[in-house]
Amino acid sequence: MSRIWLAVVMAALFIPSLAASQRGGGPTTEVRPGEPCPPGMTEVRPHRCQAPALPAPSIVDYRPRSTLIVPEHPVPKAKFPAIDYHGHPRGNLVTTAEGLEQLGDDLDAINVRVMIAANSVSGDNLTRTLAVIAASPRMKDRVRVFTGVDFGGVGPGWADRAVARLEADAAAGAVGIGEISKQFGLSTRKADGSRLRIDDPELDPVWHAAARLGLPVFIHTADPQEFWQPIDYGNERWLELALFPGRRYTPDSFPSFEELMAERDAMIRRNPRTTFVLAHMGWHANDLPRLAKMMDDMPNILVEVGAVLYDIGRQPRTAHDFFMRYQDRILFGKDAFQPEEYPYYWRVFETRDDYFDYYRDYHAFWKLYGIDLPDEVLRKIYYLNALRITPGLPQAGWPGHDGND
Repeated sequence: MSRIWLAVVMAALFIPSLAASQRGGGPTTEVRPGEPCPPGMTEVRPHRCQAPALPAPSIVDYRPRSTLIVPEHPVPKAKFPAIDYHGHPRGNLVTTAEGLEQLGDDLDAINVRVMIAANSVSGDNLTRTLAVIAASPRMKDRVRVFTGVDFGGVGPGWADRAVARLEADAAAGAVGIGEISKQFGLSTRKADGSRLRIDDPELDPVWHAAARLGLPVFIHTADPQEFWQPIDYGNERWLELALFPGRRYTPDSFPSFEELMAERDAMIRRNPRTTFVLAHMGWHANDLPRLAKMMDDMPNILVEVGAVLYDIGRQPRTAHDFFMRYQDRILFGKDAFQPEEYPYYWRVFETRDDYFDYYRDYHAFWKLYGIDLPDEVLRKIYYLNALRITPGLPQAGWPGHDGND
């Protein structure tokens, strides 16, 4: 009897407590196994959904304060001097002496020794930019420039003109080609009005010339795959697409993501002597097994990490293993030049820190983790790989590199 009585007493104590825990909550509903909760509700127990009692904040306004206490190791400057392979210096930073001085101060603060201006500058604009750089005692060996290719009007005679322009730009001092814009493949038209496919054979003379001239081809194809998906609450880029709806590619106006990838890969395979650097890790940083297979199948590609830190830092163990395996084929690059954002890259690459912010909320609502790369891998990613594939970069004075490697 005493055990039964105790059970009755405990039940009497528990039931009011349970009721109190539910008091004031929103309405509830039951769902079947595997069925999602209705809009405005979340699962509070298996198969039981409930609405909050308070008005729900928007994704823009919800900024929870983390209670996690863990070691923090901010990295304001890279551990080793870096080459930014994907530089877009804004304004007059590489076109005036004053701008170059400002750029030098900014690069010194984050330990970027060389920036490649990947703005596809060609002809007279290239010559003028290179002259300004060469006249700067401080910056003449700290900025290099990529030339571009004008893909408009591909048709009879185009290839000869494009190759001649490329040869002239290389002779003037361009060290590579790029950034080849994402419009190549998406919307660029041939002389006959048809879409210019990335793997169009009429372009092959340009890729052959790049190989002959020792110019790596830095190419940006497509955009994140979610930009082709509906702008709904299952799209993890919802906020970015809601802020910039023009970034979505509708199937009635653009080729699909997979179509662009197939064209890019066919072009790379058909030109095995040309070195291609895929900007933004080819937009496959979210699918590293796929990228690994590409790296294995196409030995003439390298990848650059600009603007995909949000994918690298949310999978620290998988990313660490990928970077270790392909350490000779990954380049550092940042894309948009905002000096205050570079330290996020150093922290992901150089530390084991847990759960820290990414620098743009609309790219990622999740946190980052450090992937803790060893020094020998950091050196390769920060500068050695870029020096190896880009002969026009300043080769002397780098730690562990005598300029003859």
